Amino acid sequence: MSAGLRVGGAAIVYRLFDVGYEIALERALDLLATSAPERVRPVRGEAQAIQIPNPPVTAILGGETVVIDGRRIDVEVSARVFDFGVVSLRAHVPAPGEMSWEEWVAFGNAVDAAHAVDALFAQHLRVLAERIRPAVARPNVAPVTEDYVVYRVRSLRRSDGGEEEAADELLRDVDVAPLLLNEWRPLSEGARRELLPHRFSYYADDLAILTWDNALIVDPTGSDGADSDVQFMLEFANAQLLELRYYDAVLDAELPKMYDRVEAARAGGTRGLLTRRFAPLLGDLQRLVADSTELVERVENSLKVTDDVYLARIYSTALEIFRGRAWRNGIDRKLGIIRETYAMLNAESQAARAEVMELAIILLIVAELVVGLAK
Repeated sequence: MSAGLRVGGAAIVYRLFDVGYEIALERALDLLATSAPERVRPVRGEAQAIQIPNPPVTAILGGETVVIDGRRIDVEVSARVFDFGVVSLRAHVPAPGEMSWEEWVAFGNAVDAAHAVDALFAQHLRVLAERIRPAVARPNVAPVTEDYVVYRVRSLRRSDGGEEEAADELLRDVDVAPLLLNEWRPLSEGARRELLPHRFSYYADDLAILTWDNALIVDPTGSDGADSDVQFMLEFANAQLLELRYYDAVLDAELPKMYDRVEAARAGGTRGLLTRRFAPLLGDLQRLVADSTELVERVENSLKVTDDVYLARIYSTALEIFRGRAWRNGIDRKLGIIRETYAMLNAESQAARAEVMELAIILLIVAELVVGLAK
């Protein structure tokens, strides 16, 4: 049921990329000077519980026209640059006027499936990556990306003009599964509770419903193209998730290589003992552990929650939905394997050097005995 709702708003499509090891934000601010860059953070009262030591840089990249579901729509593209190497591209797709709930769902699904937005992001990523390249340490666009869609509702009312109601009440009898889960068959109550349990409301006129792939945010405050504080928190959580996924993939790729290099070094035999056969591998493992540990700590320290208030709960819930802790545990487990391998190889290398020293001492003693007997 849609309860005769009329909806106005926009869909904001996010595509996040890892473009390097680290980004100097002050330098990026200068490089993006022609795109009206700014460093923003949540502004509402409960945002005092959020600490962001190095706020990201936000810049407007320009307007484009795309075809979505047969309709030409003017889209505004912007970017948010994070110091831990992530760039978030955002396409703000306004809905064509006020519409019924069924039309809003169809619009949201069409935006989510639009290939034109993918091409838009690819074009702007190439340009932006080149513009900020001098500010990026170890620039490289990783194959791992993160997608998210926010359905931002600016106005929500009953078509019959009845009494004004809270956003949560207006949407209580509405089936949001077709919009948020792309599931058109009616869900059981158990499935609904399990798949759509995360609903947050602070004021009577706002509401946020979070899922893995997208979110429905009712927020009448601010201008039509401005981010809400809830959007900011979700974008930040997605950026952190991307970095955890990226370094998890890096470690996945490095572990087999590490095993192959260990076998190759051991195959060096006696000749390898004299050339410190494990030295290059030990150095590479040490750098990998140091880089991964530093990056993960920088990501986790980029935003700190100091109290359990509205935005903090949304941020914590987003990380829970995104399984941030599971990704972090996976990284820690793989780093533990690398550290154990490093310790084992280091001990093996030291033992080998000790054996060489012992052999040298024995040879010297034998040589002295031989010389003594010869005299």
